[in-house]
Amino acid sequence: MSSSMDSEVTSPAEVRKFLEGDPRTIAPLILGAVLTHHSEAGPVSVRLTEVEAYMGPRDSKHPDPGSHTFGGPTPRNAPMFGPPGVLYVYFTYGMHHCANIVCGPAGSPSALLLRAGEIVDGDELAAVRRPASKAHKDLASGPARLASALGLTTADTGRDALAPPFSLWLPATPPAAVASGPRVGVAGPGGSTEYPWRFWIEDDPTVSRYKAARSRSRGAAG
Repeated sequence: MSSSMDSEVTSPAEVRKFLEGDPRTIAPLILGAVLTHHSEAGPVSVRLTEVEAYMGPRDSKHPDPGSHTFGGPTPRNAPMFGPPGVLYVYFTYGMHHCANIVCGPAGSPSALLLRAGEIVDGDELAAVRRPASKAHKDLASGPARLASALGLTTADTGRDALAPPFSLWLPATPPAAVASGPRVGVAGPGGSTEYPWRFWIEDDPTVSRYKAARSRSRGAAG
């Protein structure tokens, strides 16, 4: 499969092959992809408009102090060491779930945090799950909102995002205008301009607002 993504890619095998690469390369190309969760309550689909790339632990070729795997493997971050395409969902601040799609070959942990998107199917169900959202553009604008709208919890961590009840369709072509910058809410060096690993579709109304880190806690993904 070419990086230009000349045709829509829906084959799980092709999508998984695409996800074997470096998340920093994948990130701008995956924008516009549609992730669907067919839950018992019904399907919800989100078009990805903002993601963040996270790399592996201390002994990797690309140490990332913002990643949950920076200190090595733990029971919590174990899915990040799995094959590309699996979900890594974690609970944070005692109230929110955040979802990642694992990238890279198995055993080389890296992932994309799903930061924001546009609900393109299942609006009513997403609105029920996100009653505080005042507008359609807010339903999945932010990682906790996106996970909530899709009905994702830690029960989904380690599950394959490319197999039922999930599906991931890559866009026919990448967005015309993609911006990048520091990751949101990541404390220390990992949140600096030296790590411009947040990617978003320019001028898309669903993209979340940038916020610098407010605490010394570990970064947003991995």
